[in-house]
Amino acid sequence: MTVTLKDIQSAAEVIRGQVIETPFLHSRTLSEITGAEVHLKFENHQFTASFKERGAFHKLSSLDAGERARGVIACSAGNHAQGVAYHAKRLGIPATIVMPRYTPFVKVEQTRGHGAEVILEGDNFDGAKDFALKAAVERGLTLVHPYNDEKIIAGAGTCGLEMLRDRPELDTLIVAIGGGGLIAGISTAAKAMKPSIEVFGVEVKRFPAMYHAMMGTTPEFAASTIAEGIAVKEPGTLTLPIIRRNVKEVLLVDEGDIEEAIVMLLEIEKTVVEGAGAAPLAALLRNRGRFAGKRIGIVLGGGNIDPLMLGEIIQRGMVRGGRLSRILVEIRDVPGSLAKVAACVAESNGNIEEVRHLRAFTHLAVQNAELELVIKTRNRAHVGEIVAALKGCGFNARAQE
Repeated sequence: MTVTLKDIQSAAEVIRGQVIETPFLHSRTLSEITGAEVHLKFENHQFTASFKERGAFHKLSSLDAGERARGVIACSAGNHAQGVAYHAKRLGIPATIVMPRYTPFVKVEQTRGHGAEVILEGDNFDGAKDFALKAAVERGLTLVHPYNDEKIIAGAGTCGLEMLRDRPELDTLIVAIGGGGLIAGISTAAKAMKPSIEVFGVEVKRFPAMYHAMMGTTPEFAASTIAEGIAVKEPGTLTLPIIRRNVKEVLLVDEGDIEEAIVMLLEIEKTVVEGAGAAPLAALLRNRGRFAGKRIGIVLGGGNIDPLMLGEIIQRGMVRGGRLSRILVEIRDVPGSLAKVAACVAESNGNIEEVRHLRAFTHLAVQNAELELVIKTRNRAHVGEIVAALKGCGFNARAQE
């Protein structure tokens, strides 16, 4: 079996009024930065903050009375879990959700908050999936698979219907890939509505399952990724043939690319996006020359990110952009030296956030010290100005990467 445009159009009728039709907006600033015409589909604006609600409601609404009474089980790194739990509660269906042990706390608690029984099992998505498949048989529950299901794929495809309806002039779509349900659905809808459109998938280098499946090569996987929502080791048997048919290429991004995209979306678009949701923008930023001049639709698939992780990413982003800098300054270890350094930094409009005196861990002569300054700066050029000013004040100073 495969999914058709008619299936996706039928799914759109089923979910109408039950799932939010999210904004699809042109980003003037990102367009200027990338050289492409960029349009963002804000699926992080869904009630449970991800596109997964589309497929979840479509699948759950298709169950018969007996299946609804017995209940459902789902495996998920977080977003599918919340989508299933939320809509199962609305439809009066008991739900059990199996999540990897290291799923971000915010996703676990939000899933429990929707009334589902949560089981933490396995070190990653595939471990949770194996447990869920076994439990579904043992407990007589209907499995709501996160991607390897026609109803799920068709539900996810409604996102593509909305994008092409609102922006028929698009010539390129960039969509993240985990198991492939979202891109399978979107590409099916898009290719049927506009055969000339090019669809690109995005995976992280640490979990390149679909990339290697398309290439016919053997992937290697890391232990973790910032984009845990697409950390899938085995492509869907239903999604892989669709992706081979519809998707031009799968692009790979690294962890730093995704961090940069998260910070950029927060700062420019004032929107919070998780690692998997930021992957398509990361791919565009990494391949600007290739996509220059294209009219691009990007799906921001989800916004469920742990606040503590977001704080770390923001801080690391400030460092990469030269907004938070570390400068080492050699001084005489006598009264007044620190005050002179601080005054010199202040003259250059730098704001000192942290100071450490390094006395033992230095090769300087006794009665000398090295100051490690963490300074809020405007950009990398400003860092250079502060270092030059410190040297002008008689201090040996250098920026530390």
